[in-house]
Amino acid sequence: MHAVYDHLVELLEKHSADFRIIEHPAEGRSDLVAAIRGTDAGQGAKAMLCKSKSGDGELILAVLPGIKKVDFKKVAEAGGLKKVTLASPQEAEQATGCVIGSIPPFVFSSAIKLVVDPSLVQTYDEIAFNAGRLDRSIVLRSTDYVRIANPALRDICA
Repeated sequence: MHAVYDHLVELLEKHSADFRIIEHPAEGRSDLVAAIRGTDAGQGAKAMLCKSKSGDGELILAVLPGIKKVDFKKVAEAGGLKKVTLASPQEAEQATGCVIGSIPPFVFSSAIKLVVDPSLVQTYDEIAFNAGRLDRSIVLRSTDYVRIANPALRDICA
């Protein structure tokens, strides 16, 4: 049921990451969950699954500060694609194993490219995100996130 959450916690422990888990009421909206967590809304790592518009099945997990909006043209460029759009909730759940709002900023499939806006990890010492569940968040040191997730750091904000 919570395979992504369990896998994520195991991964962070294996890599000796500096993190903490926060249990809270189920919430998928960045601004509301930030208030519940007691973190700044900008610390929230908003993970949005994008797909190529050319129909070739290319997927990119775009991660940006919770207070910013994604620029799909920049995401496409970062992934070497012509155009991208947001994956549907069904496509996102099938590809990530998570419902919209609970997708963590990590990829566990070689079919998904991970692109993170550098402002997220350069502005804050810690990032916060729903951890594969709407009722669990993880607050993780930014340097540990970059070290473990190894994302492509590209400007993808509007």
